[in-house]
Amino acid sequence: MPHEPRPVIQAGAGARILIIGQAPGTRVQASGRPFTDPSGDRLRDWMGVDEAVFYDASRIAIAPMGFCFPGLDAKGGDLPPRKECAPLWQEQVRAQLPTIGLTLLVGQYAQRFHLRSQMQKTLTETVRQGERYQPDFLPLPHPSWRNNAWLKKNPWFEERILPLLRRRIQDLLSPA
Repeated sequence: MPHEPRPVIQAGAGARILIIGQAPGTRVQASGRPFTDPSGDRLRDWMGVDEAVFYDASRIAIAPMGFCFPGLDAKGGDLPPRKECAPLWQEQVRAQLPTIGLTLLVGQYAQRFHLRSQMQKTLTETVRQGERYQPDFLPLPHPSWRNNAWLKKNPWFEERILPLLRRRIQDLLSPA
């Protein structure tokens, strides 16, 4: 790796929600805490939760496809998650989280790995058909600023998918 590995994961045995994103970026690599960047702000907004709830490992687990920052490409963007990480760790982590009621698949890497042949031809179609993966999964686009144009081009995401996401989050986080 081009730098010191610093795995970033959040998990508690009682967590009801699992977020699977890509891999830590430079800010998360520095902080050691998942989604401590503008993408995290947007994801928390989409979910309708504050930082206290989001970072409560007994409620929400976060296990990216790649646990360590993969480095930067020639243009300064993050490289994709390392290919060996997810096959080694995703199932092992999931096995330690017996109370997960919903897994958010954030971005194409998580969707491709977990949905496999059930994934649609594009991320847009996979997210648009999010209801079909319920109750176990809900595919989402990455909350990066790089997807602002995608969000403007696909208003159905905010109209249909975000209310579904927020209802599921509230149901799972409400006391039984």
